[in-house]
Parts: sequence; structure tokens; C-alpha cells
Amino acid sequence: MYRARVTALLEDSPLTSEAVITDVRHLLSHGEEELAFDTMCSWIYEDALPITRQYHDQLVAMADEMGAPTSVRRLDELLVD
Repeated sequence: MYRARVTALLEDSPLTSEAVITDVRHLLSHGEEELAFDTMCSWIYEDALPITRQYHDQLVAMADEMGAPTSVRRLDELLVD
């Protein structure tokens, strides 16, 4: 249900680690959209990757829709604009 949107967020993400990107895509291919989303957000935070307000807003909206608000917790610390 969320696969296309999480995929789009992954493509727009600041992630550069091929291993992480591959893991997220693997989860998506197995129907684990919420886990894929959480993994993506966790790595963005863990690697302290800068994100724009617009991208952050998209992540928050997706988290709210999925019922996964903890996925985006503290990502606002990474805002660059």
C-alpha cells in the first residue's frame, strides 16, 4: 500500500550507503513497508544526514499515515534550511 511512496522517499533521501539502500529496497520487495520506512529514517538519523524542511514534512506525513510516529522522532534536528 505504501510501497511506491516509501520508494519515492528513499530515492529522494540523503542516504548514500548502498548497503542501507539495498536493505530498504529488500524490505520493500517483501512487503515490509513500515520496517523499510523505519530503517530509512533510522539511518538518516544515525548518519546525521542533513534534510530539508520539505523532505522532513514528507517523512512526518508518511509516518503519521502509517501510524509510525517514532520513525521520525528527532529528525527535525537534521534540518538544514
